Amino acid sequence: MRPPFPTDDDQESVVTEITQYDPSCHSPVMFGYMAKEVKVDASVLDEFDPSMSHPACVGYSMLKKPAEVPQTPPPPAPPKDACTPREYLEHHIFPVLLPALLAMLKMAKKERCYERKRFRFNGCDFLTEYLWRHNPNFSQRINDNLEDIPFVRRILKENPRPPLPLSLVWSEEEAAVIIQSFWRGYKVRKTQEVQELRVWQREWREENGDIKRKVDNFWKEHEPGPEQDSLRKTARLSRSAGYPACRRLRTWSPEAETS
Repeated sequence: MRPPFPTDDDQESVVTEITQYDPSCHSPVMFGYMAKEVKVDASVLDEFDPSMSHPACVGYSMLKKPAEVPQTPPPPAPPKDACTPREYLEHHIFPVLLPALLAMLKMAKKERCYERKRFRFNGCDFLTEYLWRHNPNFSQRINDNLEDIPFVRRILKENPRPPLPLSLVWSEEEAAVIIQSFWRGYKVRKTQEVQELRVWQREWREENGDIKRKVDNFWKEHEPGPEQDSLRKTARLSRSAGYPACRRLRTWSPEAETS
């Protein structure tokens, strides 16, 4: 049985953290060792023996690096036609799918999908494009986009997607620039001088809105030909109808009046 020691009897133990060799912090004699400086109460030079160690190692605890154990190569993947469902997933599906899922999660974090309820990032589209590009049997697909995949083009042609709203297309910087420019324009249009200019422009457009038709009729009236004669006659009648005072004009004789 464990002796009845106090509850926290191990608080004064020395915790040793082994660090790798760093030429900016350690002496060259420590190369190939894992070293850690150890603080003790007594003087470290009292029991130092130069025939057994180097002076630069005084006050350090050094350990040799463990030998690297050679890793055994993984067993070859079983053939697809003669393996169990578990082996098929472990050797033929997961080695390709898991890196794609990891890349999708990193891209989702970059697009800040974990911070918003609505976002433009589509995980299925990303997985489709990633798996198409990184197919080990087709190295020429590395630069293809989602729209370049044949079956994606066919599906989008049969079932076109509605366009994304601008709130998902614009980034925060683009949306901020557009909102600020609209607000500045509103503040300028609200001034009295600009309001007067806009009223004048509206009246000018109403008065000269049919200027093209008037110019065309003017040139048609002044062109020679029988059709133009009828047009000139119709135009004169219309102008006279438009100005009733013209019908009340009289032609006075140039002769002098006699009393």
